[in-house]
Parts: sequence; structure tokens; C-alpha cells
Amino acid sequence: MKELQDFVRLNRGEIIKKVKKPRIWKEKDLLDGRIVDSFVLILRTSGCRWAHHSGCTMCGYFKETYNAGEREIMRQVEEAMEKYEGEELVKIFTSGSFLDEREIPIRIQKYILRKFEAAEKIIIESRPEFIKNLSLLEDERLEVAMGLESANNKVLEYSINKGFTFEQWMKGAEEVKERGLSLKVYILIKPPFMTEKDAIRDTVESVEKIKDVADTISFNPVAIHGKTMVEYLWRRNLYRPPWLWSVVDVIKQAGKIFRGVVKCDVVAGGKARGAHNCGQCDREFLTAIREFSLSQDYGLFKKLDCSCREEWMDVLEMEEFLRG
Repeated sequence: MKELQDFVRLNRGEIIKKVKKPRIWKEKDLLDGRIVDSFVLILRTSGCRWAHHSGCTMCGYFKETYNAGEREIMRQVEEAMEKYEGEELVKIFTSGSFLDEREIPIRIQKYILRKFEAAEKIIIESRPEFIKNLSLLEDERLEVAMGLESANNKVLEYSINKGFTFEQWMKGAEEVKERGLSLKVYILIKPPFMTEKDAIRDTVESVEKIKDVADTISFNPVAIHGKTMVEYLWRRNLYRPPWLWSVVDVIKQAGKIFRGVVKCDVVAGGKARGAHNCGQCDREFLTAIREFSLSQDYGLFKKLDCSCREEWMDVLEMEEFLRG
């Protein structure tokens, strides 16, 4: 929808971008059922091609990009190598698509992968339109992470402004699998213009539709990024990030449908701009979600309880009633 695309783009205003260093850190993650140390590298590149055209309603990562050339990207990689200590799992993100040759030329993609020759698995991200470039890399260590967000085409177009259909995404996903590579799928929890109950239902239905192609599902509860359409709505009390009760409910329902690995990254959890409950129980919920992502132990959620559960259930009911 052109009007939505125009609004998302124009709402950003002027963003002043300066040359920045790559973001680098280490964290625990799962690798073949083992908890290992992982190395995370976020390269500063020109960023998501779709974001240059319009962008998604909730994504603010365009602010972290700039027009870095080949030499600058290589310099960032060399800086990362000074901190790399042979971690088995390496994650390379760009706030865009690693496989987009305009963002990272193919020869630089190959250069980066060679640099991390000690890694057992390397996770990269890409939109479906660039998956064809996997044929130029021929690296069996790759796990490809693709942001689907929702398997409902109306949600993709009118809530998220994703720029592709579920069918186009599935074509890319199937190509990843045909190459014998692992597929990680990002699914959004509570895009704008949806009730809490609708958001839960849409997320679970999305899991059902991709359960046979995904190896890992990563749930991403919406967080309020600056200069986004979601922030515009949030500032006018027209949007609230999901309840942590909803996040846990989605994870539990997914576990009954999907037999692969389920993860959840709650950005700004417990804060007004992120998924939260009443404030009293948020830390307990966030700890359980974080520990679950490593252990896959659904029993961690059994002990969660708080009086705000009644308020959450009232919200589910009242939103449906008000909608008629």
C-alpha cells in the first residue's frame, strides 16, 4: 500500500549518520543442543535495501547504518578479528541482508566467511529476494535467518509493510533448505493495528504454517524504536507493546506445534517501550524467557504467576468486545 509506505518513510525525518564502529559482543547460545559461547558482530553497512525504499513499520535499525564502502567493511572485520577467540558459533548481522550484493559485495561476503574459518556455524540474515546468492558462497556452515514476521499477507502488507508476500518468503525458505542449510525464522509478536488476542492468534498461526521448513523459530516481541510508525502510534496512546503474559503464551503454544528450537529475544523488556506486564513480575518473566531460550525447558513457565494476569485476561476480552 503506497500510502503506508510513504508514511513510514516520511515519518523518519532527517537522520544524520556518522561513521561508527562495528558492534561486537559475546553471549551464550545453543549449538546442536549444547550451550556455547557465541561471537556477535554487527557490521555498519548501507543497511536494508527495503528500508531505503520505505521500510517496516516497527524497524528503527536504519539509524545504525551508513554508506560504508568495501574497504571500510573490511576494516570493521579486521577490528572484529582482534576480539574473536575461536568461538564455535558466529553471528554476523548488518541491519540489512548479508546476501545483498549492493550492501556487501559477493567477494567481501566470501572474505568475511574465510576470516571466521574456525567457526562451526555462522548465522547470517537475509530477505528472501537475496537467497539466490547463496549459490555463490557454497559454505555448509551457514544458518540463514529470515524475518517472516507473519504468515498472513494482510498483516505483512497493512501492519508491517514488509515488502514481500508469504509465498515469496516461502520460496526463499525452501531454497535455503534445498541447499542443506539450517533455517532460522523470525516471527513478530504484536504488529501494529492488532488487538492483543489477534496478535497471539496470528503468531501461533504463523508457526503452524512454517513448522515444517524452520529449524529454529525466534519470537521478537515488538519494541518501540525511534523514528518509526510504531513509535508514532505509541506516543499517541494508539499502541502498546505486547504483555509478557502474551509472549509466554505464544511460546507455550508454539511448543505444542513445533519440534525445533524456540527462542525469544525481548528487546527493552520490562520497559514502557518493550514487552511488559505490571512492573512487579517483569523481571521474573524475562529471566524465565531468557533461560528457556537456552534450555528449551517449558517447565520454567509453570511457576510464573502475578495478580496482573487477571488484568491481561480482561484486556484480551475487552478488546474483542470493543471491536464488536
